[in-house]
Amino acid sequence: MRIAQIMAGATMGGAEGFYERLTLALHRAGDTVLPAIRRDSARAARLLAGGVEPLQLPFGGPLDLLTRPRLRWALHRFRPDVAVAWMNRGAAKAPRGPWPLVGRLGGYYDLKYYRHCNHLVGNTRDLAAWIAAQGWPAERTHYLPNFVDDMAGATPAALELPSGMPVLLALGRLHRHKGFDTLLRALPSLPGTVLLLAGEGPERAALEALAAELGIAGRVRFLGWRQDAAALLAACDIFVCSSRHEPLGNMVIEAWSARRPVVAADAQGPSELIRDGETGMLVPRDRPESLATAIAALLDNPARRAALAEAGRAAYAAEFAEAPVLARWRGFLQGVAAPRSSAPGRAPS
Repeated sequence: MRIAQIMAGATMGGAEGFYERLTLALHRAGDTVLPAIRRDSARAARLLAGGVEPLQLPFGGPLDLLTRPRLRWALHRFRPDVAVAWMNRGAAKAPRGPWPLVGRLGGYYDLKYYRHCNHLVGNTRDLAAWIAAQGWPAERTHYLPNFVDDMAGATPAALELPSGMPVLLALGRLHRHKGFDTLLRALPSLPGTVLLLAGEGPERAALEALAAELGIAGRVRFLGWRQDAAALLAACDIFVCSSRHEPLGNMVIEAWSARRPVVAADAQGPSELIRDGETGMLVPRDRPESLATAIAALLDNPARRAALAEAGRAAYAAEFAEAPVLARWRGFLQGVAAPRSSAPGRAPS
């Protein structure tokens, strides 16, 4: 197949990471892929290293008069069997053409950006159901999961941590949605533990101030953005997802792949992913005391941690490893690409 992948995302993020993984996996599977991306030298280098040459465009705001015509010209020249537009700006800039256009959503976005798409894909069942509930035709609404790399067996990151202290790990953009303030407020009830917090964002200064206020600054490592998630997971005892808003939670799947037990707040994505008490532990959002209690219970029970880790690994292998997810994506793309004369979708009412 000939597949165009259109992404105007941020430098780092869960959707952006999966975009790169899926693009390269499709290429390895024998498909011809044109990645169209916002100008990003690091992302372009990773795609080039994987064997595909990206088209880099501004993907700017209302004053950007270059992206849409250049993208239209490139797509007409490439002649895709199907084009996939990722998130709001990618979908808004994607031109109409003789190819079916798929909008891929990773959150509960305003569907006005996708009104000219033929099909919409949500990365959770709840998101797909929400899309249909907004009035989008159910027969053109689809659930397709993400996959993450297999992170088992990595060498632990060299972080000069105190010997013998349990290590907690949290990953993500330092934004209020991620609930890292809740996690910090749980830490005073977990004496003798170290927290690794990998990510950057607008809340960093506030989180550092909160750690100092709570008297736990010496037990929190703010690591910034990292590209070594596997090594960080190998270095931790428990992975914690404290998000108050999380449509999916790629980090949960990554922890599963690395055989690490997961404690997560019951946001939308983790609640769908995790079978509470089997593949992880769920606690109420914004409840530091509940989070601390669940973490402490696992730290006191190594056998329980191991059982959760193995069940999570089994869930990853069955549903979120590259092979089963890539097969689903390729089957879907082949199915929607076949009727090339399909009329573009109309906006939901």
